[in-house]
Amino acid sequence: MQQITSLTNKTIKELKKLQQKKYRQKYGLYLIEGFHTIEEALKTNQSYRYLIGTADALAKLTANYNVKEDKVLEVTDEIASTLRQTNTSQSIFMVLTINQPKSFSFYPGKWVLLDNLTDPGNVGTIIRTADAAGYDGVILNNESVDLYNDKVQRAMQGSQFHITVLQHELGDAITSLKNKGNQVFASCLNDEAVHSNKITAGNAFALIIGNEAHGVSTQHLELADVKTYIPIFGQAESLNAAVAAGIIMYQFIL
Repeated sequence: MQQITSLTNKTIKELKKLQQKKYRQKYGLYLIEGFHTIEEALKTNQSYRYLIGTADALAKLTANYNVKEDKVLEVTDEIASTLRQTNTSQSIFMVLTINQPKSFSFYPGKWVLLDNLTDPGNVGTIIRTADAAGYDGVILNNESVDLYNDKVQRAMQGSQFHITVLQHELGDAITSLKNKGNQVFASCLNDEAVHSNKITAGNAFALIIGNEAHGVSTQHLELADVKTYIPIFGQAESLNAAVAAGIIMYQFIL
């Protein structure tokens, strides 16, 4: 275990940079925070560079989990406060390796595809819901919010370690999924759309959820086999993207 007490320590300076997307991409690393998410990473044997925390936080974690001593950094409260990205930090952090394959072999299953979703809370919530509903994976296109954004990571609550989560070109993913026998549904409001509770999805399908303001893009709508919608009975113009995704995800499997 290494003890670090200086804010000017080189390693600490490098770790702080991971709060920015460009450095996460440059180093191939990202930072997570909080006991629950870190515990999920340890339970699922994720590859990590460092486990960082104050003495009290590390003692609490290592009482229940075996960790690699050579990867543990004990830091002061002051240093922990500079690494935190929440107002109520638990003073425990982990640096993990970004693991995004350059190619991926899609297979028949239950998938959610996110088309230009920009709200990190929505993206994280959808991934967590997909995990809870027993889906195989979630695919974000590159125009969606960065998967390794701290708000996305907090909203996922460790579900990213339970199912496949990829950032991938969506048109290619849709074509590949269809070639593997997955029927593709797109959530939208138009005259061709079928009420979501009228659909029998089976066990091999993909559901496209579109941008919070503009919906599923035209090119991806055209690739879908079936368009589906959730009716609005009140005066609201639309449903929140994560809420809509959750409703349809469960309707498709129940």
